[in-house]
Amino acid sequence: MIALSLSEKVVIGLTSDNLLTKKKFHSKIENYQKRLEFLKFYISETSELSRVEIVKLEDPYGPPINEADYEGIIVSQETYQGALNINQIRKEKGFKPLIIIVIPLIYDKNKNKISSTSIRAALQ
Repeated sequence: MIALSLSEKVVIGLTSDNLLTKKKFHSKIENYQKRLEFLKFYISETSELSRVEIVKLEDPYGPPINEADYEGIIVSQETYQGALNINQIRKEKGFKPLIIIVIPLIYDKNKNKISSTSIRAALQ
């Protein structure tokens, strides 16, 4: 996990079932508990689980809007605006802005964006 090479501790926000109900093909998404178990397994196989905290996201912003000691956030190009919104809320509360790291989108051989939605669509 690259994030752990840059930080002592990493917080991963895992979206609650309630926030996923409006996603396309949401019926193909595993429930929160199954996703949590798989995430923990994956982290333990690839990194140090003891340095990772997994928090349940019940809103689009998560803990960084209420806790000043967050330093950075990793987002996709599609969720970059959300990170800007988080920084605006943090600014209003007198918190330091987060360092925003944007991960580029990945495209298939036909130049179609690969995303969880496109993967779920293929499962139909």
